Amino acid sequence: MSGQYDSENLAGGSSSSDSGGKQLVTIRLGNQMIGLPIEKVHDVFFPSNFTPVPLSAEQIAGVLNLRGRIVTIIDLSIIMGLTAVNEEIGERPAVGVICANESYGLLTDTLGEVVTLGDDLFEPNPVNLDPSWAQLSLGTYRLENELLVVLDIDALIETLLKKEAA
Repeated sequence: MSGQYDSENLAGGSSSSDSGGKQLVTIRLGNQMIGLPIEKVHDVFFPSNFTPVPLSAEQIAGVLNLRGRIVTIIDLSIIMGLTAVNEEIGERPAVGVICANESYGLLTDTLGEVVTLGDDLFEPNPVNLDPSWAQLSLGTYRLENELLVVLDIDALIETLLKKEAA
């Protein structure tokens, strides 16, 4: 479990921005840059010694005990329909989030940095965004060379739980 960071360190000790923009933790999944609202991010870690859950959905990589919390490891590449750059789960970083008092680790390919983007740059989802992505996205930021999709953590977990219950 090396390389753990908490949300205070991720935000440089502050989760507010001076310019009124939105702070996002950036991750990369395949070739796509994704932003996670920093207020939803609890920590960052490399999942090791996790336990696969028999008969669970394909998106659930397993569970682990992280500092006394049971964390469900979710493979974002499967949910988002992308091919993971590294198939070895223990070598992929996870972003820890808490939703409805439950802890989840979202497996990604690489971690980016914390960025603050102005509210004036925020755009609704483009009409040509894949419908499965659109339901999990809060909107987008058009950056200089690419599109950053802002992930709706609550919608992601809610969708996952609905699939699990079905």
